[in-house]
Amino acid sequence: MDAILTGRRIIMKLSLLLILLTALPSAVHAQDAVKRDDHQMHRLHNDPKAYLDALEDPKRDAYQKPHGVIHALNLKSGEVIADIGAGSGYFTFHLARHVGDKGKVYAVDVSPEMILHVNRRIRDQKANNVVAVLSDPDDPLLPDRSVNRFFFSDSWHHIENQSKYLSLMKRMLKPGGEIVMIDFHKKELPVGPPMQMKIAREDLIKQLDSNGYRLAKEHSFLPYQYFLVFVPR
Repeated sequence: MDAILTGRRIIMKLSLLLILLTALPSAVHAQDAVKRDDHQMHRLHNDPKAYLDALEDPKRDAYQKPHGVIHALNLKSGEVIADIGAGSGYFTFHLARHVGDKGKVYAVDVSPEMILHVNRRIRDQKANNVVAVLSDPDDPLLPDRSVNRFFFSDSWHHIENQSKYLSLMKRMLKPGGEIVMIDFHKKELPVGPPMQMKIAREDLIKQLDSNGYRLAKEHSFLPYQYFLVFVPR
């Protein structure tokens, strides 16, 4: 009997490890501060500590300009933000400080390892206005009319069923809500995901237009990324 129970525990642990390793690639490609080839990415996926260190690499600030992004968003106290593909929480906790105690930031990710990490940060920083959400790859699992802004930083290209996601977000946005898209230009850059994973700015605008959104604002201060704000039509 003990041998059977031990075997079951081993199987459960191996299954969890497989889930974690499957979920890690989407976030690490999205937020890594270094340009890596597929072989380097594979090695990184198998080292969770190195993976988290990569997401929080201080070098990322130089091109991601988080303070500039937050300033451009002009966040208001009490807003509810959904940080999609939140990863290690790089932007999550910046956003949380600006929406205040009456606001809320959903840190949404498909990786259980990232959700555990964000929950540890919530506890350590006493960030009571941050809620970690383990989501489906094609559904953020948030209530209807609950979000002022959906925020994507280098993560839209990992959404599996983008048309479905756009439809769901339209339901989940509060009246007057926005979708913020920051992603890498589709050209050779010193940072970011492989070329085949990038979405050209023009293609993204066309995609959202065909799904019932219009481009409302654009910021151009990021060196390697476009920064677009869409609203439902």
